[in-house]
Amino acid sequence: MKKLLIFTLLGTLVYACSQSGGEKSSSEPTASTPKVDGEKVYKTYCVTCHGLYGDMGASGAFNLQTSVLPVEERINVITNGRKVMTPFKDLLSKEKIEAVAAYTLTLKK
Repeated sequence: MKKLLIFTLLGTLVYACSQSGGEKSSSEPTASTPKVDGEKVYKTYCVTCHGLYGDMGASGAFNLQTSVLPVEERINVITNGRKVMTPFKDLLSKEKIEAVAAYTLTLKK
């Protein structure tokens, strides 16, 4: 009987601890949700053509140090591509595209 009571109590405890109670949905950002690192995304996907400092110009890539595009247009170019630049809408999330677009502004001289 004791074993049954202990088993029932442990089962109840495990069940109670596994309930999500008042958690926020996963689509809502929380204080513990890490912010997307635009520099890291840039170094992963963009450095091959644009270079570490944005001025390499490999394969016809534009010099990001001299670009006058506002961040909204940069987001559009990264998302949909332009001329020889491939679109990244199927590869990167909207958040990553926005983060890398913002990071490219820091490359301006």
